[in-house]
Amino acid sequence: MTFREFAELCDRIGSTSSKNEKISLLAEYLRKLDHESLKIACMFLSGHIFPKGSGLDLNVGYSTIWDILIEISSLKPDDLRKIYIKYGDLGKLAEEAIAKRQVEPLLRTELTIPYVYRQFNKIANVMGQGSSEEKRKIVTGLLVNCSPMEAKYLVKILVNELRIGLVGGLVELAIAQAFNRSINDVREAFLVGGDIGYIATLAKDDKLSSAVIQPFTPINFMLADVMFTSKEIAEYYSKMLISEYKYDGIRAQLHRIGNKVKIFSRRLEDITLPFPEITSAAVNQRDDFILDGEIVPFRDSKPLPFNELQRRLRRKNVDQSIMNEIPVTYVAYDILYLNGSSTLKHTLTKRKELLESLMLKETIANAPFLTLDSEEKIAKMFAESRSLGHEGLVLKDPDSTYQPGKRGRYWVKLKQELDTIDAVIVIAEYGHGKRAGVLSDYTFAVRDNDELKIIGKAYSGLTDEEIDQMTRKLKSIMTGDEGYRIVVKPEIVLEIAFDSIQKSDRHDSGYALRFPRIKHIRDDKSVDDIDTLDKVKSIYERRIV
Repeated sequence: MTFREFAELCDRIGSTSSKNEKISLLAEYLRKLDHESLKIACMFLSGHIFPKGSGLDLNVGYSTIWDILIEISSLKPDDLRKIYIKYGDLGKLAEEAIAKRQVEPLLRTELTIPYVYRQFNKIANVMGQGSSEEKRKIVTGLLVNCSPMEAKYLVKILVNELRIGLVGGLVELAIAQAFNRSINDVREAFLVGGDIGYIATLAKDDKLSSAVIQPFTPINFMLADVMFTSKEIAEYYSKMLISEYKYDGIRAQLHRIGNKVKIFSRRLEDITLPFPEITSAAVNQRDDFILDGEIVPFRDSKPLPFNELQRRLRRKNVDQSIMNEIPVTYVAYDILYLNGSSTLKHTLTKRKELLESLMLKETIANAPFLTLDSEEKIAKMFAESRSLGHEGLVLKDPDSTYQPGKRGRYWVKLKQELDTIDAVIVIAEYGHGKRAGVLSDYTFAVRDNDELKIIGKAYSGLTDEEIDQMTRKLKSIMTGDEGYRIVVKPEIVLEIAFDSIQKSDRHDSGYALRFPRIKHIRDDKSVDDIDTLDKVKSIYERRIV
């Protein structure tokens, strides 16, 4: 199947707001594809280039694509910048740039979906000296052979910004319609199999019932709801619950089959390399398994701040000195697969029994837990967790099965609400996709004596109407225009909620908020009323005491 037909499909899907029409268009298209093209197309349409867990990454940045578009279109950088600001969309920029090129290729190769995928694979596997130039050549070769519309969607896939409204499981619905399968069967297979391309081929062959959890293909994690008082939890459940500490670490799936080990993050990315001691410990276990747990930095039995763990995560090569400086343990609290069999349908009580039977050792440990049935017992364990330096508790229904990708009250987090911080906007950036043309990303700062020090950037929490109003206000107080972002007078105060604070060399304050979100626009406050860097430090220090 040609890439031109794929691009035309994307354009038709993106141009309709009707969910049913999107599904029908996609189903009709998928029905015509052979197995190879079907698998690839479903990955692309779901926002992925490679299968989950493959460890492959293109690492082709905006600047590379920008330079290629200048080269093949003969447009000046200022002209490209104006187009980009107009649309806020690199794919749309590529479409216009290719449409305006002055020289057409003498011989154009017609792109197919498998060919494009193979070229992406080449890009992902280019390593070492000269790799940047080699990647650039491959991308240039693709774009030279593109029509404007093909260029638009090729670039959108490259930068993972397809944005054609295929949200909320619409690809799964289209697969079900294309091959006349039950949507529940498709969804169940996807939750277990974890790879939408693989599931599409099973649907085509009427083999959805054969979908199984596959070692080294990560599945979506089961997620917990949030509550803030032990009383609320005790009253809601009125039954015995399994209670574990809530660690401030990295949620991770640990896959071990024989001597092969992979670790996957919550985003289903391969994070094996930064944690060789966990890999080594997994190889030394006697059983094959897939575990769900947390990578936690510990020293002298005390948890280290999360930013210490991030230092490990950013490294591809971790030597013994780093392992000694930032020691980690994989704390396992669930098991999804054991010695060739899925455990997803077992109750949590049974899964805990299986987990205990593994006799985990070295840098892999079972998460300690208690069974609790009262507000007083929950409150006591919560206080104990906080005193040990953890975030709180996770309480779980002992009768619950493991439900990949689902958030609900079978599991619930009990966390201490942190203070909010009042900060002032100092920089605003233009958004992408549906937020193109509006200022939707806000860098904010707190006071440090007579200076303002940046502590983070937030882009969630406001309605579309509030963002439109904010854009007008920010443009009226602009002091500098840098193209994709503007510098503004420090006048607009935001109340920022966040999950925690970590040390960071990214900002001049030395700190960064984790998962910041805008709680309120504080029109009643001025820059003189914002919080201080001392308050930020105080919240951080309370966390690590």
